[in-house]
Amino acid sequence: MRHTSQAVKIAAALGAASLLLAGCGSKPSTSGSGGSGGSGGSGSNGGSGSSAKAFKACMVLDTGGVDDRSFNQSSWAGMQAAAKQNSSINVSYVSSSSQNDYTPNLNAETNKGCNTVLAVGGLMGDALKAVAQKNPKEHYAEIDNASSLPNIYGMQYNTAQGGFLGGYLAAAMSKTGKVATFGGINIPPVTIYMDGFWEGVQYFNKQKHKNVAVLGWNEKKQKGGTFANSFTDLNKGKSISQAFIQSGADIIFPVAGGTGLGAGAAAQASGGKVSVIWVDTDGCKSAAQYCKYFLTSVTKNLSDPVTQYVTKAAGGTFPTGNYVGTLANGGTGLAPFHQFDSKVPSSLKSELDSIKKDIISGKIKITSPSQPQ
Repeated sequence: MRHTSQAVKIAAALGAASLLLAGCGSKPSTSGSGGSGGSGGSGSNGGSGSSAKAFKACMVLDTGGVDDRSFNQSSWAGMQAAAKQNSSINVSYVSSSSQNDYTPNLNAETNKGCNTVLAVGGLMGDALKAVAQKNPKEHYAEIDNASSLPNIYGMQYNTAQGGFLGGYLAAAMSKTGKVATFGGINIPPVTIYMDGFWEGVQYFNKQKHKNVAVLGWNEKKQKGGTFANSFTDLNKGKSISQAFIQSGADIIFPVAGGTGLGAGAAAQASGGKVSVIWVDTDGCKSAAQYCKYFLTSVTKNLSDPVTQYVTKAAGGTFPTGNYVGTLANGGTGLAPFHQFDSKVPSSLKSELDSIKKDIISGKIKITSPSQPQ
């Protein structure tokens, strides 16, 4: 995400709407193993054979907890993978219960002697920049934000590319001619997905001379749209999805973290008449209870870049600048169709492969204003 100050203002404005739970994240423990912890909690996971000279990589999670089935969980999985690959790496996390926890958590991780601190989520941008400015000799990284200082490594994702494929697929598979999308809150890391989805539907309409409608978002407007004002309210996600279904949508694309699980619940209640395209992770792995309703997932490969960053840093070379995940490097894309595999025509699969190649080559131009620069 590039517009950090805007994002923080948005988050603050939504505080009154109970977007974030009140509370303060606790300082993470460096003892124990397993790394389990909830909102406001902490956890750690160190490789065997760790010692006083171990490389300490610490993570500050956004709201939603470490088991949010989305960006927190995937980011933490990347940390755990690094610890498994290198026994000298010790990893830990601390959860944030609200936006007010960002600065205290980042300071606590810095002060406890972490060799690097990773912040999950672009909403933490301003807080991280302030902490990093005060600690120029320390090393930081942030997911969903560009590097703002020499000691901050940025990890961004052009998920509009993956979203484009998801939108084309949804338009092609829809039986009602209506598909829908909604977000957690209106910030670039969310709307970039929705932009891509919207563009994919428009491309399908142009190629096939159809008129599939997208409920919940219009890239050209960038305002309005449907947002839950939460990344954790499953019931809100379900009510939004049910409203879409009543309006005729039969495929829903939630970009809302745990709130998006409500779309799975609504699809389940429809008796299979509605399907869902999940986001960030392969939904059939992260939210397996709804796998039979997941057409596919538009993925954001958070784990691998995190693992690579921590591994390189532990080896003495801290990455600098920015990483941008794309279709070309596997940073975004479509997950397998799983239980829908036999229902997706082979001709459509071939079209998606061709569209992917055309996006990578630049033949198809993505126009989302939220794309990383």
